Amino acid sequence: MTVRTRLAATLPSEPLLRNGHLLAVSSLTNTVLGALFWVLATRWYEAGTVGLNSAAISAATLLSTVGQLNLSDFLVRFVPSAGRHTRELVLTCYLVGLVCSVLTALGFLLLVPVIAPGLDFLLNPLSAVLFVTYTAGYTIFALQDGALTGVRRPGWVVGENLIFAGVKILVLAVGAALALFSAILISWAGGLVVALLVANFFLLRRAVPRHEREAPEAERPPRLIGYAAADYLGALCRTAAYSVVPLLVLNILGAAHSAYFLLAWAVGCIPYLLVANMGSSLIVEATRDPSRLTQHSLRVLRHSALLMSGGVAAMVVAAPTLLSFFGPAYAEEGTTLLRLLALSALPNLLVSLAVDVARIRRRLRLVVGLQLTLCVCVLGLSTVLLPVLGLTGAGVAWLVAQCLLALYLLIRWSHWLPRSSENPS
Repeated sequence: MTVRTRLAATLPSEPLLRNGHLLAVSSLTNTVLGALFWVLATRWYEAGTVGLNSAAISAATLLSTVGQLNLSDFLVRFVPSAGRHTRELVLTCYLVGLVCSVLTALGFLLLVPVIAPGLDFLLNPLSAVLFVTYTAGYTIFALQDGALTGVRRPGWVVGENLIFAGVKILVLAVGAALALFSAILISWAGGLVVALLVANFFLLRRAVPRHEREAPEAERPPRLIGYAAADYLGALCRTAAYSVVPLLVLNILGAAHSAYFLLAWAVGCIPYLLVANMGSSLIVEATRDPSRLTQHSLRVLRHSALLMSGGVAAMVVAAPTLLSFFGPAYAEEGTTLLRLLALSALPNLLVSLAVDVARIRRRLRLVVGLQLTLCVCVLGLSTVLLPVLGLTGAGVAWLVAQCLLALYLLIRWSHWLPRSSENPS
């Protein structure tokens, strides 16, 4: 029995949960191999070098998300019903995201001396090229994930992440042997290039044509640009909450603490990724059959809560052990932060579900409102608490913000999740 066959046998048969689990396997695999990458990086480089490179990668990831205009989530929402227009939709999103992300990265480099002087090594020509390449490559990487999810090919999302992680580690080893300061950044850019070539060959030559043949009738939803613009605004708020905090840590606490934060976040974000993956599957299935929105939503909530409770409890107990793989300093500095991040994933179950349901129903005011509130709370509290509590302040900020939003959604339950008898749209 092959690995693929064994994996298929362990997954639920229901597409809603099966595809969500495959996407979760992809994220988990990427996170585990990513953790291995950082374990090796911390063994081969000093904390300051890891901190600077990790902050640069966080900045590039943020810029990529800004530049791709949240078109990955847009593809997840509209590819399932795009029919014979699927290829056109995917390629258009690729082109728009690529141009915008390159321009965003170049603009950031011009402003580095003003807004991020700690990253001035990016002004070196080689580092600048790598930074722009990674930013642009990560944009297409995210968009192809959305397209593969939309055509119900989550297994290939697993495959592309394996390729990305494997090439990263290989290039890092070569860079360390050559004592290259930018080897971490080089490895990320190189891994993206290889993964993009392989995954897009499959997507555009096989998956998209089959999807177009099986669904010839395309949905032409009204105000598509308005939807994309509003959804993008909400995504910017969410991304700022995720990606600006590492820069705050770098500027307030220094490069070494930035490294400690990055590794704790890399582990602590696993429950967030799993919930997001189940949400993507929910969006695809509910778009294909809107009448089952409420049923699917409650199914995802119950299933995710059951899995998440045990996972979070295990993470809280094992936090120091998990971080000790990166070194004793990482465990000492990041254990409390990791525990708080893990706990914040529980209220995030409800917040993430509400955002997904609102996106399916095209209730974009709620989408923007929830993510804007999260951003303001996380960044505001982090700015205040980091100088006082150190890295623990960032964990407190995440936990408080998520709990406040979850409480609001519980009180307003009937306003965002329709009853089964109601029209979901």
